[in-house]
Amino acid sequence: MHESPPTTPPDDFIEQVKQALDHLYDFAYLQRLPLAQQVARPQSNQPLSHQLRRELITAVETLSPDARPTQETPDARIYNLLHLRYIEGITMQEAANRLGLSTRQAHRSLRRGEESVAAILWNRLPTPASAPASAPPAPVHTSSAQELSSVQAEMAHLGTHLQPTDIRPLLQEAHTAVQPLAESAGMTFAWDLPETPVIVPVDTAVARQIFVSVFSRILKAARKNNLHVRLAQREGQTTLTIGYTPQAGATPEILDDVLSQIIGRLGWVVRQEEGVDGRRALVFNLSNSGALILVVDDNEGLVELLDRYLTGHACRVVTATSGAAGLQLAQELIPDALILDVMMPGKSGWEILQTLRSQPATATIPIIVCSVFNDPDLAYALGASRFLPKPISRDRILETLHELGVVQT
Repeated sequence: MHESPPTTPPDDFIEQVKQALDHLYDFAYLQRLPLAQQVARPQSNQPLSHQLRRELITAVETLSPDARPTQETPDARIYNLLHLRYIEGITMQEAANRLGLSTRQAHRSLRRGEESVAAILWNRLPTPASAPASAPPAPVHTSSAQELSSVQAEMAHLGTHLQPTDIRPLLQEAHTAVQPLAESAGMTFAWDLPETPVIVPVDTAVARQIFVSVFSRILKAARKNNLHVRLAQREGQTTLTIGYTPQAGATPEILDDVLSQIIGRLGWVVRQEEGVDGRRALVFNLSNSGALILVVDDNEGLVELLDRYLTGHACRVVTATSGAAGLQLAQELIPDALILDVMMPGKSGWEILQTLRSQPATATIPIIVCSVFNDPDLAYALGASRFLPKPISRDRILETLHELGVVQT
């Protein structure tokens, strides 16, 4: 029987955390750190470096005060320093100047912040670092409540990154994956797909797996017949209908709790319909429910942070890490709101803001400008709906989106 790790991590662990924070955007460096092995989650298919960065950002965000952060309290000062120095990537001197601190004060507060991040990670280790290699595994409990809790925990670590995608190739790839099962069951697919691309904001890996799972389950439950797959897009609605004839006397459950949660993660709505001659159909509304938020910022860590802030609050997040890509997505998707950085290589946020406001299709998009440069007057003069100085807290961004009528809190 092994003991839980102590609250205070050892000095070498704290030092590794500091090194990892110093190299937050250097995946090759993060991959080499022993710390990456320690925080890795066996069920994740992400590289160790990506897992480590996600855990570090999550730990920093855990330190965010409940109220709107300012530099006036010690806790807020520590959080702001960590955010500015490591997630925003500005120099220590710039961070100190921004918060009105002396260099000595800033270094002292930052060190306390690093120790706090290390303590959070230390106490979240999947396996206690001090446990002997021969320690027996924890007993497995299989109650439905615990299984659901496990699924929900996995959903929290499922990073859905929506990008405009043609759904048709994903359906064909899923068909290829289940083709051996279809052949063994004597089943064929009948397709009714548009000739032109059907673009929907999705996470391609998640969407592909949903289609594979649904096809597989229907093939096991259907009679030897064909599956009719129809994809239609009209008046802003994208609908996928999968028709089949169930086996006699069978009432199979195609959508269980796990698959339903994953489908909900993409914002899709699905229903089952009864047809003539015993036919049934699963009908997916792929148009997504909830507000579509576009985040444009060249800081990948901040983009990931905003994605986590917003996912789960009745909205979907599409991200871009360059000005050019962000402008193109805004023009293609017409999002419900845009969160826009100012300082980016190539096309700046100011240029994007002016371009979008000059075009009728994008002129009314609520645009929240976020910047370390505290210049709200310029932002509003160029057409911003709101200006938020960095670092951005979760509560502040949700409050602003609520004020703009984009999300409900």
